[in-house]
Amino acid sequence: MRRDIVHVGSGQLTYEIREIVAVARELETYGVTITWENIGDPIEKGEQLPRWVIDIFSKLVTENKTYAYVETQGVLATRQFLANIVNARGGYQITPDDIMFFNGLGDAVAKIFGFLKREARVIGPSPAYSTHSSAEAAHSGYEHVTYELDPENHWMPDLVDLENKVKYNDSIAGILLINPDNPTGAVYPRDVLEKMVDIARRYRLFIICDEIYGNIVYNHNETAPLSVVIGDVPGLAMRGISKELPWPGARCGWIEVFNQDKFPMFKQYIKTIKHAKMLEVCSTSLPQYAIPLFMGDHRYPAHLDKRRKMFEARANEAYDIFSKVKPIFVTKPQGAFYMPILFKDGVLNDRQTLPVENPSLKALIEEKVKGVETDKRFVYYLLASTGICVVPLTGFCCNRKGFRITLLETNDEKRRWIWDTISKSIISYVASA
Repeated sequence: MRRDIVHVGSGQLTYEIREIVAVARELETYGVTITWENIGDPIEKGEQLPRWVIDIFSKLVTENKTYAYVETQGVLATRQFLANIVNARGGYQITPDDIMFFNGLGDAVAKIFGFLKREARVIGPSPAYSTHSSAEAAHSGYEHVTYELDPENHWMPDLVDLENKVKYNDSIAGILLINPDNPTGAVYPRDVLEKMVDIARRYRLFIICDEIYGNIVYNHNETAPLSVVIGDVPGLAMRGISKELPWPGARCGWIEVFNQDKFPMFKQYIKTIKHAKMLEVCSTSLPQYAIPLFMGDHRYPAHLDKRRKMFEARANEAYDIFSKVKPIFVTKPQGAFYMPILFKDGVLNDRQTLPVENPSLKALIEEKVKGVETDKRFVYYLLASTGICVVPLTGFCCNRKGFRITLLETNDEKRRWIWDTISKSIISYVASA
């Protein structure tokens, strides 16, 4: 072609959570039965919505308005409903004009990073959630800039590392945090959030806080929404219904914007995102109409509490199993529904294997593990040997070696089998060479 048409950031668009699916599908052709532990889809893992929630949706689909366009920013009544929830917390007070709907937070992420000036960087956590890290890296054309989360301190942000990187890299314009965190399961206490906001204030940055798991906090932990701690700093919180209802297939998320009235440049940035959304006309209508009906229902708080207790029990169960496996290090999850498993330093090498009975499949895996990170090598062997599909930690913009499991399997017997099988595989793999 006479012109180069490839985006400068095309090489940064990686998503290991989905990319490993292609490997698993290939293994299926060899007769391997796959147990999908790679993606955070509660419905896929057997969770069912309460009947009363389904009844709400069933009634809505009979109403003609749910098939029409809505306002670009979203249904006004729904935005007012959500603004009332934010304002009832105390802290920063918003209006419906400070809320904007998207087709899932993936759509929001693409626009939030895609319409930043290319030279403006947003520093994010490591391990990182791939959607954020890839989108931020792609917009700039360079590797994602990260601050460390400390596994020895319940995966809390290393605030010294964060401030040093902000101080000595003036291209950084914003700070990203995920609270509760994916993939670590960490929950940030209010004082940690306030210190991060203080760094943003002193260095004149804005904050992006992904709060998609905001209502999945357990094991006696407490946190605060960004709206409560943001003060006079520009920022935005990202929320949605995919994880807490859960309805991931609805593709329905929104942002809550703080202090755009105080910062003309930030206001113009948010306006640009709104105009980009305007080119799509609007986001999906039906889920937006549903939000006030199920969130405002008297049964919704009990629904959330039941799910918190469910994930707390599974987090404790997983910790009890994996904390006894000597070659690894684990921290008990505090929120969301993930748990990272770290291999201790020096445990992995490029000679270790797991038994793979099919000679052709064994040859395929031996070819695929050439030159890959040592944790990815383990993940591939685990997949071929047991059919369990997990995600290597190095796929989360992270130098630490390990992998992420989910707490989503609803079948108690199967979930126990998954975790016991992984534990035994770790011991066997480490001992193999």
